[in-house]
Amino acid sequence: MQIESVKAVYPNYENVVSSWRTHLWQIVVEVRTNIGIVGYGYGGGGLASLPIVNGHFRELLVGAELNSPEDVYGIWDRLYYESLPYGRKGIAMMALSGVDLALWDALGKAEGKPVAELIGGVRKDRIEVYATGPDSEWYAELGVSGQKLTHRWNGTTDDAVESAEKAREVMGDEAKVMFDVYMSWDSEMTVRMARDLADFDIYWFEDVLTPDDIRELGELRPKVSPINLAGGEHEFGVAGFREIGEHRAYDIWQPDITWCGGITAGLRICKLAEEYAVPVVPHRGGEVWGLHLIAAGDACDDLAELVMGARGADKDDLWVGGPEIEGGKLSIGDGSGFGVGLNEGML
Repeated sequence: MQIESVKAVYPNYENVVSSWRTHLWQIVVEVRTNIGIVGYGYGGGGLASLPIVNGHFRELLVGAELNSPEDVYGIWDRLYYESLPYGRKGIAMMALSGVDLALWDALGKAEGKPVAELIGGVRKDRIEVYATGPDSEWYAELGVSGQKLTHRWNGTTDDAVESAEKAREVMGDEAKVMFDVYMSWDSEMTVRMARDLADFDIYWFEDVLTPDDIRELGELRPKVSPINLAGGEHEFGVAGFREIGEHRAYDIWQPDITWCGGITAGLRICKLAEEYAVPVVPHRGGEVWGLHLIAAGDACDDLAELVMGARGADKDDLWVGGPEIEGGKLSIGDGSGFGVGLNEGML
């Protein structure tokens, strides 16, 4: 089959978190083929990424053959190469992620197979889930395996201790408890937090420094052991993760499959992770885009993130038919492609 048209749109979100996400949240990419197959992808970069997909990438994609995984790899390489002068990381790679996922979705639909089957086969049928957000009681009821708390440095460690204490009490001794601090700590504060939270068996600290502090992260990592340092959601492609690996910056790699370059980049990052003997736990991996990589990837831990927030909070239901938590776990299902449909009312 051949690619007939490519289109990216920014959905009509009603419940997007403020800050950069107000205008730069996720895009939908649609790839139509000459045999009627339509693939959908989920990319980043928001309004700024639309001209990249609808302009430059569209010119390169229309008429291209899409009949095998090798075709997808070849398209990815061409889009990456042609966008080098303005791309490599950031918004251009986020836009490429959406295109890549749409291509895999279309190919899966054409073959009548889940994407996980196309990229190596389903190795994990039931995947453990951890929830990100403040609602420990809800997560415990769902039976998920862990909770990730958010924390921004505000002059004291008291609130972090209180939230960790509650999470451990409600979730139980066997649950994983983690902290995502969104680049708001420094090395000294990270060491202090490791000491003050030592009683709660914290599994990882996520994004303690910025992605530019690779060398410092490598020096910090052994100082907070046995707490792991995790990160990588703000890194892109194999080149970025190779630098992470060379500096031993993180114990756990967290590429975001809708930002880092899609499934194609994710597969290459996982191969690199195997060389460094580092586990991969994709950022927002409980969404179908990362879930298929986890299901198929040997380098991926049996652990998927769902950003759940609080029970009853308003959310945008952009994708329909996706997997739901059962017994604290997720499965990709047997639908073709990524197995989800699009709520066109949001477009």
